[in-house]
Amino acid sequence: MRWKQRPEGSNWGDFGADDQRGCLNWITPEAVRQAAGLIRTGERFCLSLPLDYPGGTAVNPRRHPPRLTPTERDGDPYLNFPLGRLRPGCVDVLSDDNVTMSLQYSTQWDSLAHVGALFDANGDGIPERVYYNGFRPNEHIQGPVDYAVGEGYAKTDLGQGPTSKATRLDITQLAESGMQGRGVLVDLARHYGRAAHSVGYDDLMRILEADRIEIRQGDILLFHTEYGDALLEMNRNPDPELVHEICAGLDGSDERLLQWITDSRIGAMASDNHAVETYPVKKANACCAALPLHHHCLFKLGLPLGEMWYLGPLARWLRAHERYDCFLTAPPLNLPGAVGSPVTPIATV
Repeated sequence: MRWKQRPEGSNWGDFGADDQRGCLNWITPEAVRQAAGLIRTGERFCLSLPLDYPGGTAVNPRRHPPRLTPTERDGDPYLNFPLGRLRPGCVDVLSDDNVTMSLQYSTQWDSLAHVGALFDANGDGIPERVYYNGFRPNEHIQGPVDYAVGEGYAKTDLGQGPTSKATRLDITQLAESGMQGRGVLVDLARHYGRAAHSVGYDDLMRILEADRIEIRQGDILLFHTEYGDALLEMNRNPDPELVHEICAGLDGSDERLLQWITDSRIGAMASDNHAVETYPVKKANACCAALPLHHHCLFKLGLPLGEMWYLGPLARWLRAHERYDCFLTAPPLNLPGAVGSPVTPIATV
């Protein structure tokens, strides 16, 4: 057993000692079958921004936009490459390319290896770094350096070069699950416009009641704030202050909201804003975690989070047709070892 005690309010072990899918277990085959019945018109909505949005590094200084380059052979870039150069008489012209990008730059899923915490999982009174269901740094989520817990978090080179690889909790857990089910859109922008608002439990309950939204086990909640629309309007040149001051987000410091997420048995959550929750946390009584909703969802519950989805057209269609749900398909890249991934979600109504 990787842990002797689990965090308060967590579900560690509930789906098995070696579970790596957390709340995705709530999305059963029957839930997917029922969700497919939501398809009435066959109209489809792409819920991804172009992957070179938001543009620059204003949203997150560590994450950089994609850079496309041709593949090469013997010094020749393979873009508009005439194969007759190698095979006389061949009429083919070939283009082939590489991409270098931050996997969580634009529309994305966070895997359960994205956020862990300091927690005394061993029961010896000393907190250690740990991820969902007790998986450990360097043993299961491997990086090029080790950060010793203690004063200064001293860094030790592990001699692996600039490599990283999650052998547990990686993005393949989401990919192999299929990430299909009932998408339920909560239209925060309908109630708050683009005003910055931290949505707590009471706010959310009022919205669910006002919009007559029913939440079921295994649902994938989608929070529309118009942040994605705002990014498109900025045309890859986001205002470095405005991107952190507009649109609603969930209040991760609201314990009743976190408990509702647990009790609702939803499968995953995604938003068109950059963190799902309001960041930085604005309340003085907020949890010691910098991102308390991430802490609760990824670390405690194993509930995947999606960020910077493009929900505007879907939200407007659903509102016009007095609906709030859809059939959602949103698998990430099946990239072993990755802790996050771009995604091109498709909503079918």
